[in-house]
Amino acid sequence: MSNTVRTLRVPGRHGYAAEFSPYLPGRLACAAAQHYGIAGCGTLLILDQNESGLRLFRSFDWNDGLFDVTWSENNEHILVTCSGDGSLQLWDTAKATGPLQVYKEHTQEVYSVDWSQTRGEQLVVSGSWDQTVKLWDPTVGKSLCTFRGHESVIYSTIWSPHIPGCFASASGDQTLRIWDVKSTGVRIVVPAHQAEILSCDWCKYNENLLVTGAVDCSLRGWDLRNVRQPVFELLGHTYAIRRVKFSPFHASVLASCSYDFTVRFWNFSKPDPLLETVEHHTEFTCGLDLSLQSPTQVADCAWDETIKIYDPVCLTMPA
Repeated sequence: MSNTVRTLRVPGRHGYAAEFSPYLPGRLACAAAQHYGIAGCGTLLILDQNESGLRLFRSFDWNDGLFDVTWSENNEHILVTCSGDGSLQLWDTAKATGPLQVYKEHTQEVYSVDWSQTRGEQLVVSGSWDQTVKLWDPTVGKSLCTFRGHESVIYSTIWSPHIPGCFASASGDQTLRIWDVKSTGVRIVVPAHQAEILSCDWCKYNENLLVTGAVDCSLRGWDLRNVRQPVFELLGHTYAIRRVKFSPFHASVLASCSYDFTVRFWNFSKPDPLLETVEHHTEFTCGLDLSLQSPTQVADCAWDETIKIYDPVCLTMPA
């Protein structure tokens, strides 16, 4: 197991997403909901690390559960969250109250939000249970366009870190889809699992490689140049995979968290790909992120009302 685990307990709040700041080392945002997101309000928690552990820097309440959070890529104080009431919220951590702006167009829960990472564009993409993806410019009060095609709930929408205007979405319709903002249409449809797909992510080192995580407990890698079959499959989780993230530091390392309460670390280039299983939660583990500043640091959050930051052994050892 990892050496020191820093834990913050947030009574009555069930963690849905955790995201490290791209600017401030050690700063973490967590989107959380009351009553497992079924009823009640939501809270955006901003945490800082110190020697003794995790400190709550600021928290913002919203009148419905918050399911995802993304940091601005051009202002260290700005974040966007998304909510069960179909809205997105823009927050400023330098201000004690908020939100600065609310974007309400989706007609059902918004489960995913992501801020573009390529230079020269500041765009946010959101995915909803209303089966649509919407594109936003945070400086504009209404969406720029709506992407239709998924035949069920959308769980995950993630920008390509390489290709401007390109994002991926994962859905309950069992497909991974690749979209192009310029053509406002779907470029590639991948029937990736025979189960609902709850998460996807792009490899940081290969613009053609994505991973999906699904209710069938499997992770699958997809090369967009040939999507007929996966380039890898990772098995070991015993319940649905809730979130998957590629490492920013290792081309073939990724992490996944699951309703089996575990976080698992994998190297898909190895014959025995499972590097480590972390079992420090007692409920569904929903939020997961790998630090952009520290090659060894990981954050997660779960329905057990805790947020944790730690350094798994497999990331502290030489590859």
